[in-house]
Amino acid sequence: MVRIRRPRTVAWAAAAVLVLTPLAAGCGDNGDDEPEATATPTATAATPTASPTGEQPSDPEAARAEVEENWTLFFAPDTPTDERVAVLEDGEDLRPVLTVLAADPNAGNTSADVTDVTFTSAAEATVTYDLKSGDTVLLPDSTGTAVLQDDTWKVSKKTLCGLAEQSTAGATALPGC
Repeated sequence: MVRIRRPRTVAWAAAAVLVLTPLAAGCGDNGDDEPEATATPTATAATPTASPTGEQPSDPEAARAEVEENWTLFFAPDTPTDERVAVLEDGEDLRPVLTVLAADPNAGNTSADVTDVTFTSAAEATVTYDLKSGDTVLLPDSTGTAVLQDDTWKVSKKTLCGLAEQSTAGATALPGC
């Protein structure tokens, strides 16, 4: 188990990954005030988990594979901005944030390992993942949301904003998040 000595290091690392403060105004929400990125332990599952409502995508296995692939692509350090835009909900609106992210040298080793996908409806899933810098897990067992938009499973903008809010620990108001 990796022990992180300074909590602010985690916050800074997550902030660097997400390019927060000056560009966070581009983050939007869907009217729900619940934070989206939390470090909540969740059991790892190897197969799609049934949703609480019983609704799932028509092909849960394919949907789960796409969620994992797109989530990993979004958080991979070498993913070009255009590809991140394509796998982020309303990504074109958040292009300025992603452009700065691509230029940030602190984001160079950051990635996410998806550990579970639970469908909450046919068009939304809760994703459990570990946010990492190199081999060091910065935020273990974090949760976010994937949404089906334009027939593609995408990282929700609410997840991006939730990580931004978590990394600033409420010290900075994030308009639009």
